[in-house]
Amino acid sequence: MATPALADPLTFTPLVDARLRYEHVEQVPLAKDADAVTVRLRSGFEAKLSDFSFLAESEATLAINPAYNSGLNGKTAYPIVPDPQNVELNRLQLQYRGLKQTVVTVGRQAINLDDQRFVGAVAWRDNEQTFDAVRVEWSAIKNLKADVIYANNVRTIWGIDGGNRFGPAKLAEIGGDNLLANLAYKTSLGTLTGFAYLVDQDERQVFVNSSQSYGGRFVGAYPLSKTVKLTYLASFASQSDYHRNPNRYHADYYAGELGIAAKALSLTGGYEVLGADKGVAVTSFQTPLATLHKFNGWADKFLVTPPNGLRDAYGSVGHGWKTVAGLDAIGLIASYHRFDSDRLSQHYGNEVDAQVSVRKGRYTALLKYADYRADRFATDTKKLWLSLDWAFS
Repeated sequence: MATPALADPLTFTPLVDARLRYEHVEQVPLAKDADAVTVRLRSGFEAKLSDFSFLAESEATLAINPAYNSGLNGKTAYPIVPDPQNVELNRLQLQYRGLKQTVVTVGRQAINLDDQRFVGAVAWRDNEQTFDAVRVEWSAIKNLKADVIYANNVRTIWGIDGGNRFGPAKLAEIGGDNLLANLAYKTSLGTLTGFAYLVDQDERQVFVNSSQSYGGRFVGAYPLSKTVKLTYLASFASQSDYHRNPNRYHADYYAGELGIAAKALSLTGGYEVLGADKGVAVTSFQTPLATLHKFNGWADKFLVTPPNGLRDAYGSVGHGWKTVAGLDAIGLIASYHRFDSDRLSQHYGNEVDAQVSVRKGRYTALLKYADYRADRFATDTKKLWLSLDWAFS
């Protein structure tokens, strides 16, 4: 007689990660340099039973040395370091996997789509960006994946103290009927993705960020030999005003990238354009839900696309080592950017970025530097980061 199958046991996994970071910023013409030292702690758990899982996570940021403008503390003599002190519920989600090749997630969650150029969790900042959303991921057809999200609230990096008194772009949360749809198909040469992102920023101060973007991207790699491959990316999108946006505009986005990856060495060159309409503020191509620090230079001079748009010609080199000198991994990255306007042929400036990361067990140490030299946009800015991360999950 067969033994009846036992029910799936309840599993419980603690989630804990911590970050200690020093950020130094020199920015012309501010008289004071920022020297921010912060500690960020996330703690929570994930419980799984059969096809269900439940996740809860808190997040707290403490300023050990508050010699910086957090965006909320009123210290405007310093450059801004957008890591305000904060204690909040970061994630609270229920997930169901009982349907064939389908994952349904409901609640407050972190969302990263593709390379995070349009939608991301902004993990670089201490306070993560999360979404109160319903997400359905479906992959029942071979090589095809559909990802559809409805989010009625975005929890921003400004934390629980964000609000109107700190300016229109520093809200704690932004409500709205956001619809994010992504359809990806894998081929032998790469992944072809079509997307539609309807961003509804339904707060009066940020109506201008409401937009509808439709586009596609193709990313992949082709082997040139056993140890060398060609990497490539192409993307295009068209954007226009949406919902309560008072501006009427149309702007295009396109990007192309080629690279060579040879074992642990990578060389990459690319060109990205966030187009302009007629040169009016916030009518150029914008991506307000993106992980913006990842793009257009680490000095963060282009978090909002200028009225005349942005053209970014860039190149980077990277190298990694594993199990060297008693360490699990070492990584080096250096990059260069030339920034110009999309209209009127203005040279904005140039930027050099560099990073060294070292990982050992649950610890990751990071040294990072950005140097933006202004011509006709913003001002000279230098940034230096030292951080130590620890994670248990």
